Amino acid sequence: MYAVVAYPLYGLAAYVAIMLLAFVGYNVLPSPPLLLGFIARSMSAYLALMICAAYGTIASGILNLLDLHYKYGQWTTARSFKYVGKIMMGVEFDIEPGGQEILDKTKPAVIVANHQTELDILMLGSLFPQSCSVTAKKSIARIPLLGWYMLLSGTVFIDRANRAQAMKAFERAAKTMKERQQSVFMFPEGTRSYSREPMLLPFKKGAFHMAVQGQVPIIPAVAENYSYILDVKARRFNAGRARIRGKKTLHECDLLRPIETKGKTAADVDALLEETRGVMLKALHEMAQDNESKMISKVQEKKES
Repeated sequence: MYAVVAYPLYGLAAYVAIMLLAFVGYNVLPSPPLLLGFIARSMSAYLALMICAAYGTIASGILNLLDLHYKYGQWTTARSFKYVGKIMMGVEFDIEPGGQEILDKTKPAVIVANHQTELDILMLGSLFPQSCSVTAKKSIARIPLLGWYMLLSGTVFIDRANRAQAMKAFERAAKTMKERQQSVFMFPEGTRSYSREPMLLPFKKGAFHMAVQGQVPIIPAVAENYSYILDVKARRFNAGRARIRGKKTLHECDLLRPIETKGKTAADVDALLEETRGVMLKALHEMAQDNESKMISKVQEKKES
């Protein structure tokens, strides 16, 4: 019994010690390698994820008993990761004016966002509204803590290897959206782009089929390209702030405007996909060209020169 308790604690202590040493080295050494900061923040990110998954498992278990897990389970865990992530990694995502209001008022809906890196989980922490659930690969349900939390909080699991099963999962999710007035969050690219430039991978159709089946609007959300914070290929992971496009900007890009699907059928899915992707890609390019983005790029270049 002692070993069952002690060895995990020893492992956790060693993990934290290595993480702290990496942080100290990165901040104290005269010219620290980028890799040191990458290791330090990557370790802190995984530790923050496990802390919030443990909290989410307990919170969702309690909310399940009260039949409130669909409304608050993932929202409360997402918000916890927002604040824990800011403290442990020094990274935060801000929604520009008007964005959160649309997310909170438009329910149910299918919310779609661009997928850049593992740090998108922190983006979810800032963006996620109440009465909303994510979709995830079916295999994640088997991961200790994270999988338990997702099972208890109402995650929509998708078997990507089986198209028929995936379509059934979308049908069940569409039915749940109507019954519980619950939104669903998806990354239509299906995988992370890891791009250093503002771009989008081709979209998969699942999110749009779900929106049509449920006759609910699609809300496109876009985080600016944040490779100045996390660039996995370059092994760079800095503290910083990234923006999520709001309702109105200087360019009048009404990004978070819901795209209606009422009266649409499966025959309209391709057109809905192209419309949504076009709006999101335009916003990504606009943010990359505005003054704030250019200023951040100059500061980053100076730091690394």
